[in-house]
Amino acid sequence: MFNLNSITDIPPFSLSKREKSELYIEALYELTKHHYSHCPQYSKILDTLGFDSTIKHTVEDIPFIPVRLFKDYELLSVERSEIVKTMASSGTTGQSVSRIFLDRITAANQVKVLVKIVSNFTGTKRLPMLIIDTKSAIKDRNLFSARGAGILGFSMLGYDVTYALDEDMQLDLDVISAFCNKYKNENVLIFGFTYMVWEFFYKKLAELGKQITLENGILIHGGGWKKLSEQAVDNDTFKRLLKNVCRINRVCNYYGMVEQTGSIFMECENGYLHSSIFSDVIMRRTDFSVCDMHEAGLVQLVSLLPLSYPGHIILSEDIGEIIGEDDCSCGRLGKYFRVLGRIENTELRGCSDTYASRI
Repeated sequence: MFNLNSITDIPPFSLSKREKSELYIEALYELTKHHYSHCPQYSKILDTLGFDSTIKHTVEDIPFIPVRLFKDYELLSVERSEIVKTMASSGTTGQSVSRIFLDRITAANQVKVLVKIVSNFTGTKRLPMLIIDTKSAIKDRNLFSARGAGILGFSMLGYDVTYALDEDMQLDLDVISAFCNKYKNENVLIFGFTYMVWEFFYKKLAELGKQITLENGILIHGGGWKKLSEQAVDNDTFKRLLKNVCRINRVCNYYGMVEQTGSIFMECENGYLHSSIFSDVIMRRTDFSVCDMHEAGLVQLVSLLPLSYPGHIILSEDIGEIIGEDDCSCGRLGKYFRVLGRIENTELRGCSDTYASRI
């Protein structure tokens, strides 16, 4: 069985195309065999497709499963008694949600890999942390899904974790000011979901005419962009207007989903999302053939983390474009890409977009 610990000491963006391909042929062979042997629904899919899991394949040739399948079925590759945590994707009232079942190994690997990837951007030293959310997000069982998991996961990268919003989702200026004053000469880490940062942090500060000082901070944010797109706010506008209210210079978007928690794709200094040694990305046409470089297609995500459920190769409902591989000027190896949007008639499901639909 593939052991993730065999690569956790390798820098997360250090494998060339050839090296990564060799790793993935072996790792995905083992993972696919494992899920085929232990998840009846997954084995039926592969059998129906006539796929032979006993021989090694390239990543492009191993069948993917649509991310929507996790909404319709409980997919497990371990005994139910081994499950220690069940994750739910974001979903508005009335929508079905994905349920992801984690055993101890998978849950631990998710945290380990998340820290490994993000530390490549923030540094290995833990930083004072400001979270643009309310503490109730990790207490309220109705809110504790991908949102709560994201907060808890990223909190591992910081200390003196401080919440910028009170229990009523109002900006707590006293708390924020105290945090800024306490760490005015230090680097700090800020985390929040995209819509939350925009709606409850930026817009409130702009409305009040307030400016705070977070120029030594790095903001990491992720989640749905749909609500911001409706307000004609793109990534560049988001960064520019945030700087107006808090002087922040480093803003880093990430792309990921609860079906592959941990192996997220971080935005580099050039504005591109990067795959790490723990993940890969493929774009597919509507006939599911592989897109060429710079050709927009459906985003297929590959992760080496899922052991307790067959989520190692999934087809998302997003549209993206691969820009290049191993040659980004930021110096990180691996594929780098952009997410362009979602396929039409797809449910609104990003963490931040989901909260927006509730208010």
